[in-house]
Amino acid sequence: MTTSETQSAIDAVWRIESPKLIAGLTRLVRDVGLAEDLAQDALVAALEQWPESGVPRNPGAWLMATAKHRAIDLLRRNTRLARKHEELGRELAAEQAKTTADFDAVQDDGEVRDDLLRLMFIACHPVLSTEAMVALTLRLLGGLTTEEIARAFLVSETTIAQRIVRAKRTLARARVPFEVPAADELATRLSAVLEVIYLIFNEGYSATAGDDWLRPALCQDALRLGRILAELAPQEAEVHGLVALLEIQASRAKARVGPSGEPILLLEQNRALWDQILIRRGLAALRRAEKLGGEPGTYALQAAIAACHAVARTPEETDWPRIAALYETLAGRAPSPVVELNRAVAVAMAFGPAAGLAIVDRLTSEPSLKTYHLLPSVRGDLLARLGRLGEARTEFEHAASLTRNARERALLLERAVGCAQGAEPPDPR
Repeated sequence: MTTSETQSAIDAVWRIESPKLIAGLTRLVRDVGLAEDLAQDALVAALEQWPESGVPRNPGAWLMATAKHRAIDLLRRNTRLARKHEELGRELAAEQAKTTADFDAVQDDGEVRDDLLRLMFIACHPVLSTEAMVALTLRLLGGLTTEEIARAFLVSETTIAQRIVRAKRTLARARVPFEVPAADELATRLSAVLEVIYLIFNEGYSATAGDDWLRPALCQDALRLGRILAELAPQEAEVHGLVALLEIQASRAKARVGPSGEPILLLEQNRALWDQILIRRGLAALRRAEKLGGEPGTYALQAAIAACHAVARTPEETDWPRIAALYETLAGRAPSPVVELNRAVAVAMAFGPAAGLAIVDRLTSEPSLKTYHLLPSVRGDLLARLGRLGEARTEFEHAASLTRNARERALLLERAVGCAQGAEPPDPR
């Protein structure tokens, strides 16, 4: 194996094994910051040794054993942690007794699952800000470097590094236990985990800023985290609801951009490019959520809306009345101006643009939507469909001034020009 091939293998192993490695080490040292440092030390050792010795048969076990050795070396230098040193020494001895000379041993699957679930709840602990949760989750569970996270969110590497460092310090000061939350706080904490995965996916699916309309790597990271969580918490309906939503949305990725990276909106997409495997996986996850019973949560409702699009072979076959009804249910379950704006689009498609515009006009005084570019964008579309092209052009220009995404700005300005030329622009969804 060449040096570059070994490097690629190490990168792939790290992306897969680092969450399990950090989770297992956190259980041992009870400090997520120290656990990540130890995992990084093991990675450095792999980078130094594997090009010569080759990638071991069980690289994850090799990394874990190496990290545990580093932990013991560190704790030996700290007499205040002598008791923890003894505990780690006993665990390492027991681990080595089960391990072959080339580290060809594996952790108990149940133990790994438990450690990963605990790490998810730590990374999304309520003592952290949402921005810190996202950065720490991508770092610890996504296996992304600080540079990769910074590039994905179009902020400086220093900013991301500071967020991660502050998050670790906050967790250490708060002495957050390495455990699954008690039953009385599980729902709230799980909600935070789901929200972080959802935010990561959304940033990849429709980038808020920059030159790219879509960032597939972020979508893939979020989807992988969602699938892991579904395995860790199989009895939680909303987990399956979120996975269903992400699978179905991700199925459209290839159809959402043109050859030059330009956005292609929903009703104009070539549905032959939709990934049917992802759609089937999404529909299966939605069925799992429904079988678990209870009132559908917000992610399951959004997944049901996405499913309406996924099963329609053509735009004309879309069940818009059902989508409007689902949005009405969603608005009752989790009321927000953005949900109401989406409901307006569905109502317009089901019952005509005037019905949708009546809902949108009620939202124009909503303070939280003052700088939300999709409000004037939707309003412009509905005005154009009603033949009010001059007003529509103004709305599209206003929307273009609000968005920070270059691709979206170009699309909105193009639609404004279409209105000026007297042509009704294509539907925006």
